[in-house]
Amino acid sequence: MRLRTRRALNAARIAALASLLAVSACAETPEGVPGARYVGAYTWRNSHDRFGGFSGLEVSDNGRQFTAISDRGSIVMGSFERAEDLGNGAITGLSSGPVEKLLDETGRRMHPDIDDAEGLAIGPDGRLYVSFEGPPRVHASQRYDLPATVLPEGPFYPHLQMNSGMEALAIDAQGRLLTLAERSGQLTRPFPVWRLEDGAWTHVFDLPRRGGFLAVGADIGPDGRFYLLEREFTGYAFRSRVRRFDIAGDKVSHEQLLFESAPLQFDNLEGIAVWRPEPGRIRLTMISDDNFKFFQRTQFVEYDMPESLDPADLSQ
Repeated sequence: MRLRTRRALNAARIAALASLLAVSACAETPEGVPGARYVGAYTWRNSHDRFGGFSGLEVSDNGRQFTAISDRGSIVMGSFERAEDLGNGAITGLSSGPVEKLLDETGRRMHPDIDDAEGLAIGPDGRLYVSFEGPPRVHASQRYDLPATVLPEGPFYPHLQMNSGMEALAIDAQGRLLTLAERSGQLTRPFPVWRLEDGAWTHVFDLPRRGGFLAVGADIGPDGRFYLLEREFTGYAFRSRVRRFDIAGDKVSHEQLLFESAPLQFDNLEGIAVWRPEPGRIRLTMISDDNFKFFQRTQFVEYDMPESLDPADLSQ
């Protein structure tokens, strides 16, 4: 989501300056259970005039290649360098191609009035899916440099709040898209999740809303679970957390809080990709939206955990 108010921008400016003084390591859940182990954070710098504002992320199965989209309708692809000798595969560098503009259904570069891309999913066949906040819609294309196809409109589109549309997009092993809005309308109202199947969107399940966090990213992991990245703006800094849920048909269960960051620990994390670095383990890779502000950063942040969070596995 683009931060538009002067008050929010001033607060973010203070937060970014203060973050230079912040020192943080592994974040644990509030109950003290180390659900996810902090791997590292890498700050990405690039002089391209379209660079920044990244809101969606996908990472290849081997954790080497990535695709990111920005909320100004751009896309970039690249490769990570990882420190395998350190034993955790932390990101130590990267190389990327140019930041390209996404195309609309006519094959033209997307107009700035309608280019607020937020969610990214890549299907098993390599097809790209991008959700947009305004006007709400989902585009599909075989390649970023080909004209997009606008997917069927969902019955929930007219009820999306201004500047709080389809922030998160995921795709399951069957190639079905799932999406949810940034806000649910009330702090006590769960986030409704919608799935596109056979050309129609249906409401499949709800995710409980906890506190003031908003939904900003989602992914279906290689373990089949639904991973939800959430963000809270405290008035002076960003906080982030990831929860995951088991999916069985049209029901979710076994909600688990994997990590919750402290204010100032990271920048504005908005995109998440979930992959398997080795059998029995899960890696979360997240990217931050710097809102195209010099006082914010584009960060890749990673956490690692066992697929199972049973006490015996947490000791690994």
